[in-house]
Amino acid sequence: MPKPPRNQALLIIVTAGCALLSIWGSPYPQLAPLQNIPTLAVLLGLWFGLRKWPLSDGAVAATCLFLLLHTIGGRYIYSFVPYDDWFQMVGLPAPSDLFGFERNHYDRLVHFSFGLLLFWPLHEFLARYTRLGATWAVYVAVEFVLAVSGLYEIFEWMLTLLMAPGNADAYNGQQGDMWDAQKDMTLAFGGALLSAAVLAFRRRS
Repeated sequence: MPKPPRNQALLIIVTAGCALLSIWGSPYPQLAPLQNIPTLAVLLGLWFGLRKWPLSDGAVAATCLFLLLHTIGGRYIYSFVPYDDWFQMVGLPAPSDLFGFERNHYDRLVHFSFGLLLFWPLHEFLARYTRLGATWAVYVAVEFVLAVSGLYEIFEWMLTLLMAPGNADAYNGQQGDMWDAQKDMTLAFGGALLSAAVLAFRRRS
């Protein structure tokens, strides 16, 4: 069975390399591997999956972009991604100062990106390899994003029950917000809906 096309293979290899590098020298060595080792498993599954169910370069790029965003969050266990420092390094105002943020919002970005980016490979897979019509492929892709978001929040909660209290709070990334899980799922759902709307617009134009 052939390997994925060259461009896609390169994307997967670069993403895997970034995930490995993110673990090395992480400021949070006890927790970062829990975030990014699963990324390597997903990439391995993607590599072999593409050999049986090929997807477009765009769909694979969207998947890898999401995983790269997750990799950055995993290195800093999400709650401590220093995006304010990065903005200031290039002469831009810190988002927290500009918008009055009281928490680190990088996790919100990644949850939104989960729906926004992964809608495309999901929709493409459904449209190519199932008997769903165009409308049903969109609907199932959006619902899949929402379902996986909910399952992830349940998994995250169950995993934190097994950790020491300090590590659990850091891994969970709740940052004192009791509605964190609901907001994360809503953002993922909104991202998927936005991508679905873009797809509908492209089909009509």
